[in-house]
Amino acid sequence: MIETAPQLAGILRFIRYGFMANRLSYCGPLGENQTLFEYGIERVQDGGLAPLLQRFTGALPYLQLIAHANGLADPFDTRVVEAYWLGNELLERVEVRQLYDSLVQRFSKQLQGRTRDLVLGKAPAGARPHHSFHVLDIHSRVGELGHSLHTLDHCRVSWGSVQQVEGAEVVVQRQALVLREGKLVLDAARPERVVRQLDGHGFADHVTVGDWVSLHWGWVCEVVTERQRAQLERYTRHHLALANQTI
Repeated sequence: MIETAPQLAGILRFIRYGFMANRLSYCGPLGENQTLFEYGIERVQDGGLAPLLQRFTGALPYLQLIAHANGLADPFDTRVVEAYWLGNELLERVEVRQLYDSLVQRFSKQLQGRTRDLVLGKAPAGARPHHSFHVLDIHSRVGELGHSLHTLDHCRVSWGSVQQVEGAEVVVQRQALVLREGKLVLDAARPERVVRQLDGHGFADHVTVGDWVSLHWGWVCEVVTERQRAQLERYTRHHLALANQTI
């Protein structure tokens, strides 16, 4: 494999977040999880990686939309990947019409009647092309995932403060998604055990107590900065409020 540094950072970040969902067969290329993991661990890319990433058909259109709206050629630019999974200023430059047209193109044939109107109406209501929007307002309506609290909570990217590091696992303080008085809210932070390594390797091998980490399907994706954590919380809460309008 040959390392190509200019594009590598965004691709590696995408693998960190897509890996566990792919392992659970929710998205991306089936049967290629070990290969994807090896690319992420070895921190390299070659001609075989791009076709794998193109098969993440749930996330890729959002990346393409964010990149286009910001005048960026590469949907795997690290700023674009960060915008989708965590959140940053690139999301604010996606115009309402651009998101609306993208939703129409992708989902209008899968949705009917009131459900279609609800989904398409999220763009003018303030939705951004962030993973939390897709989880909370798209996934369950198009039949990709069940609509259980457990599914929504673990499919969304969340954040946690590391309290203990115990081999392949870490204990984090994390806010779970709960249903309270008919609305989705983040509960008080509680200890939760999550996985950071498989066979001695992971994407956060050097995590230490006190670090903030991002989590997807019970897997530690990466250590994040306070700015990244705050952006993730901001967009998560924004899309929770938006989802609660039509729950």
